[in-house]
Amino acid sequence: MKKVKETGVIGKSVLVRADRAGVMVGILKSRNGGEVVLKNARRLWYWSGAASVSQIAIDGVANPDKCKFPESVSELLVMGAIEIIPMTEKAIKSINAVPVWRL
Repeated sequence: MKKVKETGVIGKSVLVRADRAGVMVGILKSRNGGEVVLKNARRLWYWSGAASVSQIAIDGVANPDKCKFPESVSELLVMGAIEIIPMTEKAIKSINAVPVWRL
């Protein structure tokens, strides 16, 4: 399969919305069509204080104590990526401030 040319987001922090896997953030290692590999990936299982994933990528979350973000993993292959949004420093700091959620 031919590798897709990237537009400057490889190696950057991104938010990925997948068709069936939900929403994840991490450093974009590679992309090939709808397959995305993220380093230091964290799933955003439930959030409070943002209206959409676009707002999370820009502003982060306003209510970090009400969010449910499990622990990050060193690498994650996401199949069916339908959105890849570059994240701002403000958003990255906000996401990192959310405590690890565990049952």
